[in-house]
Amino acid sequence: MSARSFTLFDTPIGTCGLTWSTAGIAGLQLPEATAAATRARVRRRWPGAEETPPPAGVQRVIVRVQALLKGEAIDLGDIPLDLNAVPEFHRRVYEVARTIPPGRTMTYGEIARRLDAPHDSREVGQALGRNPIAIIVPCHRVLGADGKMGGFSATGGVTTKRRILEIEGASALAAGPLFAAAPARNG
Repeated sequence: MSARSFTLFDTPIGTCGLTWSTAGIAGLQLPEATAAATRARVRRRWPGAEETPPPAGVQRVIVRVQALLKGEAIDLGDIPLDLNAVPEFHRRVYEVARTIPPGRTMTYGEIARRLDAPHDSREVGQALGRNPIAIIVPCHRVLGADGKMGGFSATGGVTTKRRILEIEGASALAAGPLFAAAPARNG
């Protein structure tokens, strides 16, 4: 396994942590109550990762995540990931989730069907609940079959999930999954 590094960075939703290796981004920690709590959580989740200034490529990832969390329709699907420690089924779930554009949603069941595993909605939910790279693997864009929020393992739970979806322009949350994206924003 490659050595890992991490850094903290500010976003409109709070201080996040980003962990990386030479293989790609290994983790994105959503904000805790304080920057110190975010740092402590990163250190627990990725033991041995050293806090370092981000290299240029990682800094570009940070800028893109910040832009997305400011409401820009940024596609993060091309960011290289380090999923070496992730089970194969989870990787496949994350690959499908990464195809969901900002402002849109999909259901757990839709992901299961795309994986040719139509009865595995619960397993899809479990994989997303263990997603180490929130935002970049947009687990927040996955809803229950009835269009309800479902769970969200980040601090703040469903409130955080809803907030991120609203920032992305998913204004029709009550309409359920696969609703039309919000009108394009100027600027």
